[in-house]
Amino acid sequence: MPIALVALGTVPVIAGSLRLVELSGGTETMPSDARYTASPLPVVLHIVSATVFAIVGAFQFSTGFRRRRPGWHRRAGRVLVIAGLVVALSALWLNQFYPRADATREVLYPLRLAFGTAMVLTIILGFAAIRRRDIARHRAWLMRSYAIGLVAGTQVFTLGIGGRLFGNADLTTALWMGAAWVINLAVAEWDIHRPLAHRTRRAPTAPRLATSR
Repeated sequence: MPIALVALGTVPVIAGSLRLVELSGGTETMPSDARYTASPLPVVLHIVSATVFAIVGAFQFSTGFRRRRPGWHRRAGRVLVIAGLVVALSALWLNQFYPRADATREVLYPLRLAFGTAMVLTIILGFAAIRRRDIARHRAWLMRSYAIGLVAGTQVFTLGIGGRLFGNADLTTALWMGAAWVINLAVAEWDIHRPLAHRTRRAPTAPRLATSR
């Protein structure tokens, strides 16, 4: 799972890195945006925190990695709570103060507002759950927050496929961007609610194989 999640987050991480190069005065490698240049701090905070959230967060969902390094899991979790909140709050700020007047704003503004708020709430609920030692709810809430935060990776695929099938009109693009949140949360809910035996089915087989040898 960590490898797949890191791979999903690779494209937006690369895009964010290129944007940081541009904002730092380096070579322009992406289409420039005067809004970002005029007020770069929230953009920089969003990109850096999203990179940490996507890459480090991927390893939090590996059962074997958690068992081998429980201390790392707890320390990384504290960092990810802060990074995730910065991702969500900076996204809400950008959504509010960097609006667009076309169909993208009409569709994506309420979606970004809703999912950005949901990401803040799921992180807080996940943190509150682990304080109560409720591991199941902690895992479920933070899986939902990670699904929301990793939406840029899925949007690469929804926009690519949607653009080829239905064109790149503003409304169509906005709808396919919105579909990425639905897909991510659907996958997260499937994993949260599937039987525990299916997630740990392979765990007992290793000792039996070792014994047989």
